[in-house]
Order: sequence, then C-alpha cells, then structure tokens
Amino acid sequence: MSQTSIRTARETYSKPNGIVRLLRQWDIQLMVLPALLFIFLFSYVPMYGVLTAFQDYSLFKGFLGSPWVGFKHFEMFFNAPVFWDIMRNTLVISLLKLIVGFPAPILLALMLNEIGNRTFKRTIQTISYLPHFLSWVIVSGFVLSLLSTDNGSLNILLQKLNLIEEPINFLSMPEYFWGILVTTGVWKEIGFASIVYLAAIAGVDPHLYEAASMDGASRFRQMFTITLPSILPVVIVFSILAIGNLLNAGFEDILLLGSNPILRDVSDVLDTYVYRIGIENSRYSYATAAGIFKAVISVGLLAGANYVARRSGNSLW
Repeated sequence: MSQTSIRTARETYSKPNGIVRLLRQWDIQLMVLPALLFIFLFSYVPMYGVLTAFQDYSLFKGFLGSPWVGFKHFEMFFNAPVFWDIMRNTLVISLLKLIVGFPAPILLALMLNEIGNRTFKRTIQTISYLPHFLSWVIVSGFVLSLLSTDNGSLNILLQKLNLIEEPINFLSMPEYFWGILVTTGVWKEIGFASIVYLAAIAGVDPHLYEAASMDGASRFRQMFTITLPSILPVVIVFSILAIGNLLNAGFEDILLLGSNPILRDVSDVLDTYVYRIGIENSRYSYATAAGIFKAVISVGLLAGANYVARRSGNSLW
C-alpha cells in the first residue's frame, strides 16, 4: 500500500463522525436549542392548520368532526369575481416595491460610502435608520396627517406654491394610492436595508481603489468597476429572496393606508383578502386555501429565481 493510501485511510478513520462532533460541541448546540424550539413550536406545529383548506371546517366540530371536501375551496377561490383584481393589485404593488424599493438601499449605501466626513455620514445613517423602528401604526398616522385636507402639510405647501386651489384628499383617490404606498415603504425601510450593503462595501479591498485611482479612474467609475461587482453576490442573494416574496405585497401598510372603502379596488391584495374573509367573515377553510395558493406560488418563484442565479455562481442552495 502506498504512503498516500495509508495517509488517506488514517484521515478517514481518525475523522470523527457527526454524532461525535455534535457531542463535542454540546455547549454550542445548547445555545442553538432555544431557536430550534421556537421555530418548531411556532412554524412547524401550527402547520396542521393547512388541513382546514380541504375541509368545511367548523370551530365546534374541530378537525376530526369537520367533513372533507377536497379542492372545493380552491375552486371557489379561483372562480371568485375578485380573484383577478386581487392578483393584479398584489403583483402590481409587489413589482413597484421591487423596482423602486430594491435598488434604493443599494444606491443609498453607495452614496454613503462616498461621504468622507464621518460625523455627517453617521448623522445621515442614523436619520435614515430611525423610520424602520417605527410601527406602521405610527407611520400611517404620520402619512394621514401629512396628506390631510385639514391643515395637511403637503396641501398647504401646494397651495402656497399656487399649484392647487383646493386641498386634495389624496387617500380617497385610487390613482394616488400605489405611489403613496410605495413611497412610504421606501422611506421607512431604505436606511435599515442599506446596512447589509454597507457591510459588504466595507469588506472590499482598499488596494483595489488605490490601484484604480493611480490608473486615473474617477470615484464614479470606481463605483461601477469595483464597488458594485464586489457586492454583486450579496445583491443576487437578496434579489432571490425578493422574487420569492413577490406575492407578499404587504399587510399592515395596506391595511392602514388603504382603510378607505373607496380604495378597495386598488388596495385589496392576497394578505388583506385572506384577513378579511378569514377573520372578519369566519370563512377559515376558504381563507386557508387562498393562503396555501400564495405559499405554493412563492416557493415556485423562489426555486426559479435560485435556479437562474445558480448559473452566475451565487445562489441560496
């Protein structure tokens, strides 16, 4: 037997198996245990509830007493008069959030990276982070006050500039709702979402910038030839997750900002529809079927986006 074979055999037999490694790391595994229990109790145990989508579920009869109806509620959901309106609103709002909201934190991170004054940079970062920590109840109240016809700041400004004669009730006009919703969402999350990109930019080798500067590359050119390619793997991973969440158009923001019944035709999305049908109307089986439909499509979008991204060498799995 050659020396190479003997060495390979020794390494194979001397390497501890998975159970041994797990026992050796018992203290580290113990730290992970609470998180695993949390996921199991609140993510996996409640999954038995998906059975209600295939039953005429009754709170009084329970799972065992409720009759099985197969795909009845799925057919009802697909044939519902509002199905295509809901899908249109969900896809349009999600695509607008993706097109506007996804590149916004990247641009903010690139601009913050170019600021030389550290005090000014930290001030801008703090100001941009703060809205993320405000609940949507507070943010929606702020937006409602800003756009109010009674002493609303925006209407006062437009009147002062002689752009309008009478105050505009923005949140009762469907043509303005999507723009208000997307703008508010970007303002709330842009600062916090840029943290990951700033961390990725901080990991770029500074010698690359020095070499590019010696070759005469401007800061703007360095941004496109060094910074963006360096953080591209992070951008791809987050784009995969964003595509997987394409049907998650929002819930709290739409529910609070689109509470006016006049806006129902442009504000009703899958999540708000499931909430209204399931909780308010107590149609639990029907609402569960709609939720399962959304989950299946989301998994398909995530897998498809990951498959496409894998060709570039950057994927989730």
